[in-house]
Amino acid sequence: MTPTSPRKDDVVCVLWRWTSDTPHALPRARATLRCALVQLGHGGEPLEDAVLAVSELAANALEHAPGPYEMRLRFTASGLICEVADRDPRLPAVPAFPAAGPFEVEPSRCGGGLDALLKAMSERGRGLHVVHQLTCGAWGFATDKGGRMKVAWMAIPGR
Repeated sequence: MTPTSPRKDDVVCVLWRWTSDTPHALPRARATLRCALVQLGHGGEPLEDAVLAVSELAANALEHAPGPYEMRLRFTASGLICEVADRDPRLPAVPAFPAAGPFEVEPSRCGGGLDALLKAMSERGRGLHVVHQLTCGAWGFATDKGGRMKVAWMAIPGR
């Protein structure tokens, strides 16, 4: 599934637009997607996974790309896709994902008390690992609007 080659029969619904100055942008993005998916009959763990994953994609857009930003749902013949678009056309380098989960216990990093725990928790760059886990790998980046925008997309599992 790719959101950048829409077909005539795709239906796109813009859920929300915001800027870097919008207060509480990430909680509002989560609430907006949750509301839309509940209205479409989604619920349970797949709903919670989608909401957390869109939070990571929106956070990346806010941190790394200029706005304004847009969250939308694309209804395709193969399923439902959530997109987060920004105004940076550059596609980011996607990190390599290890065979084991990114949060597996590594014996050499155990112990060390509170300082070690705080260091591990402050590590950055795990957001795309989270998205990858939550979407079972059904996500990615693409360009849109003639290469002027970047779109981070993720598939929403069926109800």
